[in-house]
Amino acid sequence: MDRYIEFILNHYILSLALAVVTYLLIQEFFDTAFKKFGAISPLLAVAKMNDGNTVVIDVREPPEFIVNHIESAVNIPLGKLPEELSKLEQHKKDPVLIACQTGTRSASAGKILAKAGFEHVFVITGGMQAWENDYKLPIKKSSKNKTKT
Repeated sequence: MDRYIEFILNHYILSLALAVVTYLLIQEFFDTAFKKFGAISPLLAVAKMNDGNTVVIDVREPPEFIVNHIESAVNIPLGKLPEELSKLEQHKKDPVLIACQTGTRSASAGKILAKAGFEHVFVITGGMQAWENDYKLPIKKSSKNKTKT
């Protein structure tokens, strides 16, 4: 035990780094284990969109949305999502697909929607980059910002 304490005192930066990495790994484990939304590939997202009343929410900013987006997507930027939840109330029981540019912002949006009581929330893995570049799925380009459902 004395040798561990001596090592920690002599290598306090390494010890601190080990503690931080361990904390982050445990936090990631709990986030993954208890999240209330799922991840879905772009191909499975298309299948889900074809099944029924699926709502696609694009959480990118309007200039990004205008460049390219999924055909039936509704643009609600991530920063405005909490205040725009009332517009989505009627879709609480419907499948909701969330897209962003790379899949990072959509995870935050998934947490917000799951916390608001949406039952079937799915994040499109890889975002629009995977949708367009990896899977070569169709996109729409527009000059308007579509924000209503």
